[in-house]
Amino acid sequence: MINKVGQIMLYVNDQDAALRFWTEKVGFTIVSEEDNGQGMRWIEMAPVKNAETSLILHNKEFIAKMQPELDLGTPSLMFFSEDLEQLYKDFTDKNITVGEMVEMPSGKVFNFADNEGNYFAVMEKSE
Repeated sequence: MINKVGQIMLYVNDQDAALRFWTEKVGFTIVSEEDNGQGMRWIEMAPVKNAETSLILHNKEFIAKMQPELDLGTPSLMFFSEDLEQLYKDFTDKNITVGEMVEMPSGKVFNFADNEGNYFAVMEKSE
């Protein structure tokens, strides 16, 4: 079961410029910044540190190479689940298009598509 909208992913051409915009001009706070050392860098920001929902800045060019099926012209939603394995099974049983389960530093994640081919992601965050 999905229990909340956790993150909104923005695909940007220049993560550092976008970070300056959101922090210096809009007033957001950096929650975390991660880099897997293989080109995958993401920056999590929110209006306040403990906000329920946050923005993630992703490198548009890198994501386009990694997942060409994604529409990077619009933000993506990242839902959170407390039982990702069960949700994955439920979606598969319902013939929902799902991607492979991936282990990230912040938790397990998979993506899925709606009936119009819009992709979304679901994560079970590590504690």
